[in-house]
Amino acid sequence: MGTRQTRPRRLLLCLDGVPSDQIHKAKDRGLFEKFGAPSRLLSPFPTMTNIALPTMLGGSTPLGYETFYFDREARELRGSVTKYLGRRTAEKIPSSYMDQLDYQEPLPFEFLVYVAPETVWRADMKRFRDRFRKAPQDRDYFAFLKGTDGLLHIRGAKRLEVALHSLEIILSEIQQWCGTETEIVLFSDHGMSVKPHKRVSLQSHLRRCGFEFTKKLSNSSRRQVVLPSFGLIGFAALNCSTGEEPTLTDSIIEVEGADLALYRDDPAAINVKSVRGLARIHRREENGEVLYRYEMLKGDPLVLSPISDQLRKDGMLRADEFARAKIWTSRTAAHIYPDALANLYTSLQTSRVCNPADILVSLNDGYYIGWAAFEYIVKLAATHGNAMRASSTAFVMSTHRDFGDYVTADQANGVLKQ
Repeated sequence: MGTRQTRPRRLLLCLDGVPSDQIHKAKDRGLFEKFGAPSRLLSPFPTMTNIALPTMLGGSTPLGYETFYFDREARELRGSVTKYLGRRTAEKIPSSYMDQLDYQEPLPFEFLVYVAPETVWRADMKRFRDRFRKAPQDRDYFAFLKGTDGLLHIRGAKRLEVALHSLEIILSEIQQWCGTETEIVLFSDHGMSVKPHKRVSLQSHLRRCGFEFTKKLSNSSRRQVVLPSFGLIGFAALNCSTGEEPTLTDSIIEVEGADLALYRDDPAAINVKSVRGLARIHRREENGEVLYRYEMLKGDPLVLSPISDQLRKDGMLRADEFARAKIWTSRTAAHIYPDALANLYTSLQTSRVCNPADILVSLNDGYYIGWAAFEYIVKLAATHGNAMRASSTAFVMSTHRDFGDYVTADQANGVLKQ
C-alpha cells in the first residue's frame, strides 16, 4: 500500500462491524490505554462493508448491495454464492478498496467466519501479526480483520470482549517492536445492533397484498417485485414495476419490524415513510455548498421536528426551510438516525452501488431479513444494515491523533490517509 514516505509508518487496522459503544466499553475496562478517545465514524446506509469501505477509502462502486443483486439494465436478479469458492480473483472483488489492503482473510473465511467465528478470528489475528512483521517498514500497512463481524453476529458482545483483549495484547507487542513513533489507527466500517433478532415476514405479507415476487421484471407486468436475499441483515433492497413505489411502500410499512421505506420522489428529493408519517428530503446546491430541507408531509417519520424547531430558533433554518448540510450533520450525528438527511438522501440519489434499488427498507433493531437457508446454520445474536444509531455508528481512534466528536464516511479517507 503506497510508496516510501518520510513521515513515520502508520498501521491502519479496520475491525469489521465493531460498534462505537463496544469500543467505549473496552476503554472503560482498561483496554487500548495508548489510544486517544474514540470518535464516532458515521457509516453510510445501508450499513454494509461493501457500501461503507468504498465510501470511506475511495474505492470503486460495487455492483450491488450484496452477493445477489438486481441488474437494472437486464432487469433481472444476478449474483452467485460461488464468489466465496476458490481464490480471490478479480471478478470476486466487489470494489477496488480491496486493492488497498495489505492483509485480509483468505476468501473462504469470508463465509466460514459465520460458521466458526472463534477459529477464524484466532487464525486471522495470528496471520495478520505475522504478515505485518514481515512487511516493509518504510511504508504504511493496512489490514482488515473480518472475524469481529462473525463473532458479534453469532456469539454476541461477550465473545467480542475476549477478542478485543487478545487484540490489545497483539497491538502492544507491535508497538514495542515498532516503537512509539508508529501510529496505529483503529477503526470499524459499521456498527451492529447487539440483541436477539426476529425474522421479518416481508415476502408473505406482500404476497397477501397482491404483489408477485420474481427474478426478472417484465416491462408489461404490474405489481412485480424483485427482492435479492443473502445475509441475515437489517435492510431490504427492492426493485419493482415502474410507478409501483408508493403503493409498495405503503404495504411495506405495515409489516412488523419495518421502520423506514425510502424511494425517489424526483431527481432532487426522496420520500421517507414510516408508521410515524411521510416526509420528503430535498437537496440543493448553492455557490458550491450543499443544503437540505426536511419537509414533513404527514407526521414526522425521522423524528426531526425538535431539531428543525431548534434550528429555526437559532436562525440556521432559512425561510425556505433549507439549512446547510454541515449544520444538519452536526445536529443529527448522535440522532436515532445519524446524519439523517444526507445519509438517507445519498443512499438512493447517488451511486453507492451500480444497480441501486427502487425502494430501500430500514428495519427496526431486533429484526432481520435474508436467505432462509442461513437460518439453519446460525442463530443471530446481532446484525447490522439498517439506518439506526447502533448500526450506523462505527468508531475511529488513534495512538497519535484526536479526530473530534464524529467523522463522516466521506471525511474518513482524508482522516485515515493524511
